[in-house]
Amino acid sequence: MAIKDTVKMIGELMVVAARTAPKAVGQDFIEVILLSDSERIAVGNDMVQIAKERGVWGFERDGKNVMDSDAMLLVGLLPHKGAGLNCGGCGYADCEEFNSKSYSGDFEGPNCAIRLLDLGIALGSAAKLASELNVDNRIMYRAGVSARRLKIGKSKLFHAIPLSATGKNIFFDRPLKPQ
Repeated sequence: MAIKDTVKMIGELMVVAARTAPKAVGQDFIEVILLSDSERIAVGNDMVQIAKERGVWGFERDGKNVMDSDAMLLVGLLPHKGAGLNCGGCGYADCEEFNSKSYSGDFEGPNCAIRLLDLGIALGSAAKLASELNVDNRIMYRAGVSARRLKIGKSKLFHAIPLSATGKNIFFDRPLKPQ
């Protein structure tokens, strides 16, 4: 079996790890997608395009990492109401106020703090599994921006986990911003 096929299989296992991660209040608003190669390359190319549009070099650097990776997982937070705890973690007085608000930028909001914790736990579960299986990975905010822009999935926000198995981790010791 080729290394790239093995990395994709580990990506499938990561889907299970993220999917089965604990969720607050017994409710699941997590979306997990293992991208096809063509989707992954489209995200990488879009990240380079965003770098040109915004003048933000990190999008270009990360986009090249995405294109050089063997596979990529998206973990997102689907549209949701407040968890009903009225905890104020979102910045609103209660879940009723939270539920009446809406805005959109790179991601849609607002987002319930409890649901964001669920997202973090799912991301951590998936990344930990990749690490345990010796597959290099990095959680990327910017790749999630491109995935939403390309209308992949239904989530209000995504983070991505690109995967690579080479002699040197491509996600660290990356080039510095050109001067």
